[in-house]
Amino acid sequence: MVLPGEFIHAAQRSSLMPKLTAFVVDAALSQAAHWRRDGLGVQMCLNLTDRDLLDSKLTGMISGGLEAHGLEPADLMLEIGEGVLAGEPAQAIAAVHALAALGVAICIDDFGTASSSPVRLKRLPVSEVKVDASFVTRLFDVADNEPIVRSLVGLVRALGIRSVAEGVETAEVAAALAAMGCDAAQGWCFSRPLEPAAARQWLANHLPAPARDGAPPPARDGAPPPAPDRDEAPGGDQGPERDAGPLVLPPQARRPAGRRLPRSPVPPAGAPAGSRPGAAAR
Repeated sequence: MVLPGEFIHAAQRSSLMPKLTAFVVDAALSQAAHWRRDGLGVQMCLNLTDRDLLDSKLTGMISGGLEAHGLEPADLMLEIGEGVLAGEPAQAIAAVHALAALGVAICIDDFGTASSSPVRLKRLPVSEVKVDASFVTRLFDVADNEPIVRSLVGLVRALGIRSVAEGVETAEVAAALAAMGCDAAQGWCFSRPLEPAAARQWLANHLPAPARDGAPPPARDGAPPPAPDRDEAPGGDQGPERDAGPLVLPPQARRPAGRRLPRSPVPPAGAPAGSRPGAAAR
């Protein structure tokens, strides 16, 4: 079996990457449109590689795909690795701004693994940052991980950006993240990756009722809560792929934010495994 990370790295070294990206974008938007017709108001999230951002046709492909499938730009979030911030190639940065100008949400993935600076992060039109799973999964097992995650969450909050923790595998870690003020979490604590039909059922079971009708419910802080975005399979999630599911941490851990689509709450620590809502991989 070839793991996603290995496959994407091989594809990036070939001429197949643009075709692979185009296929995944179309498939993801098609699935998002299908769910929306079923009354599930969720936001689709896609990973982009550095090479994707150097493709001059990328913005047009995203815009055309949204129009072809009858979706609004806000129905899509694009995840970009932190390495883009560290290297800051002019063409890639210009692509990020062009995509944001469409109204698509931008997320920085694997945060904490590259030498990006707060100044660079603030320059980009970023609405969400994902703290890398390498810090989160072993939060209590490695001495420095907890203060590192706390610092990253605090930095992101200070910049007015939403924080998501990747690789959450236990309710204990989820509770610790909530106490830190992290906005959302994703990982196998909530669900293993799911096929579209199973993901649809999970969404129908766990999204608030207004979201199932396709309209975001109002949040207590005056802004609608965010949308399911994704979980990840072993070996990482590099490259363009469909995925669903960070889950919002308890209300007391949330902070005011911009417009969001609905997500489901993380259960309290100690909740029975069978009762835990989960993230579904698209």
